[in-house]
Amino acid sequence: MGSDEARESLLSESRDHSHVNEKSDLQRRRPRRGSASEKDFNHQEQNIVQNLLHSQCIGAKPQAEFHFRPMILLLAAYLGVGTLCFLLTSHQIKGIKTNGFLDAIYFCVVTMTTVGYGDLVPNSPLAKLLACIYVFTGMALVGLILSKATDYIVEKQEIFLVKAMYRGEKFGPEELSKEAETNKVKYKFMLAASTFLVLMVVGTIFLYFIENLDFVDALYCVCSTVTTLGYGDKSFSTIVGRTFAVFWILSSTMCLAQLFAYLAELYTEERQRSLAKLVLTRKLSLFDLEAADLDGDQVVSAAEFVLYKLKEMGKIKQEDISLVMEIFRKLDFDKSGTLTEADLVI
Repeated sequence: MGSDEARESLLSESRDHSHVNEKSDLQRRRPRRGSASEKDFNHQEQNIVQNLLHSQCIGAKPQAEFHFRPMILLLAAYLGVGTLCFLLTSHQIKGIKTNGFLDAIYFCVVTMTTVGYGDLVPNSPLAKLLACIYVFTGMALVGLILSKATDYIVEKQEIFLVKAMYRGEKFGPEELSKEAETNKVKYKFMLAASTFLVLMVVGTIFLYFIENLDFVDALYCVCSTVTTLGYGDKSFSTIVGRTFAVFWILSSTMCLAQLFAYLAELYTEERQRSLAKLVLTRKLSLFDLEAADLDGDQVVSAAEFVLYKLKEMGKIKQEDISLVMEIFRKLDFDKSGTLTEADLVI
């Protein structure tokens, strides 16, 4: 399509495009395009465009809900096995001890979250080997479990956050869902940041009043814990403190990890939005029309235009399009360029 005649055919509105090249990769039946037909897209192409755009806005809530319960059960099983192992080898662990069962589960938590205060340490070859195995499996397994669990909890609270931010405005369920979906990452980051701040305050207050640390030491212990630094000079040493620590350490370390993940995702999303804005606002050229003409019939349909713009925005790749087109060609048994019921039953 480099000649003047080809370019003229791309820009003309009155030319008859009902004859399509049978050897092209993507064939369609097209009506004659005039001034009226330019305003009314083919019904099939409208469906394709709507489906393409809708696929960019699909949330992950069903997936999060589906995987949430099995992962919690897996986490419970992991902690249970670790607690049993370290309870049986408790005489081979030295340090500040309170209750045998509580110390075992507390040791599991500080090990798998890599906090490692040093108030309880393995003191035999067997206990050290168990600790090595537990920490490596914990870093991979528990990291995935906690990540999915946090996503589930945050997504459950998104609508409540949107309602709180737009309390003075009359938003219906559809508007709230649309707003939450459009700014999903931003609300996830805000919720994670708020939750992390609350956990920091709660941990500091607990250490100040229950573990009898001064304010600076309490804040210092909280910071060294949530960052998994765990110097060990300040830690939980009472029965009540370790009971609280089992739940608080899991929650706080998980929340901080997700906070940084959402921050990186938010930055990436902002860059993608800037790129999308640039792609959608720049002026089209004849080169763009040629590149968007996937089937080489010198006409750019709505579906082809959407695909081309999605490629420019980095939403899809040429390999994805080629893979889908290969499936389409296999289903298009009569090589008509369209799929009908007859193609599917053959």
